[in-house]
Amino acid sequence: MKPRTIAIGDIHGCSAALEALLDAIGPRPDDVIVTLGDYVNRGPDSRGVIDRLIALERQCTLVPILGNHDEVMLEALAGQRGAFSELIDMGGRATLASYGAEKITEADLVRVPPDHRAFLSRCRDDYETDTHIFVHAQYDPDSPMAEQSPHRRRWDSIRDGIPDSHISGKRAIVGHSSQKSGEILDVGHLVCIDTFCYGGGWLTALDVDTGETWQFDRDGRARSAR
Repeated sequence: MKPRTIAIGDIHGCSAALEALLDAIGPRPDDVIVTLGDYVNRGPDSRGVIDRLIALERQCTLVPILGNHDEVMLEALAGQRGAFSELIDMGGRATLASYGAEKITEADLVRVPPDHRAFLSRCRDDYETDTHIFVHAQYDPDSPMAEQSPHRRRWDSIRDGIPDSHISGKRAIVGHSSQKSGEILDVGHLVCIDTFCYGGGWLTALDVDTGETWQFDRDGRARSAR
């Protein structure tokens, strides 16, 4: 069978959705699965999400992209000033609770195991194939991806304006800007597959070559055929 390239949108601690999604996809050794970032915060089981992604690295080629929530988690783990407060403001209480914390203080960051820290540290800014660009949030249409700022790639929202086609002519697959309708946003040159799983929507996966999609809610229930 032909190798697949499959993108997965923002997971945000929804481990049941991720597990059900991967069961449905059935990753094969020659598949490339690109996760678009925001593995932690808001949802109930960030620890379980990272555990599952580490296991997925042994099943196929996993290309994990760093989201803005993951970036703040790394900054907090590194002891950067103000990062812990920012993490909490962004839904980090649920993240630390998933590691067994109860009172939720900065000291609880020690509960995050080394392999989880290493996973977040090896996440990428973006990923390109011959036909597609994968990035967490946004891009400058007029600059090569390697020259773009981390802030644009992780923090800028397409709600502030969908960028034009990239100079490469490649189709962009993004997350970050949650589509609270639960519907994939497809404008041709750009597809947003953050479909608001933690907030009552879906975790979405997209085969970028065939257009096949899979969607599951935070409890692991498949979306009914429409």
